[in-house]
Amino acid sequence: MKKMLIMCGAGHATSTIVHAKVNDWIEKNGFDNQVEIIQSAVGQEVDNIQNGNYDIVISTTIVPDSIKDKVINGVALLTGVGTDQVWEQVKAELEA
Repeated sequence: MKKMLIMCGAGHATSTIVHAKVNDWIEKNGFDNQVEIIQSAVGQEVDNIQNGNYDIVISTTIVPDSIKDKVINGVALLTGVGTDQVWEQVKAELEA
């Protein structure tokens, strides 16, 4: 089972919206038994991300340079612009 982190600045508002959208997408695409989702704040997760504790990380906020290459920018899931690219990245990570 893959472990996914969805995070925002405080771990409440925008990550909650993205969490709901990701849940819907996961169910519609048949990944519902393949991923566990955790929601949190970026400040609480930097070490966990650096240590490889998550298979997939989606963020709706700016992240430190030290983890940028491990994070999918999830702002498109809030704005609706560029969502296909985000879903392609998520799918690739789930299938890896």
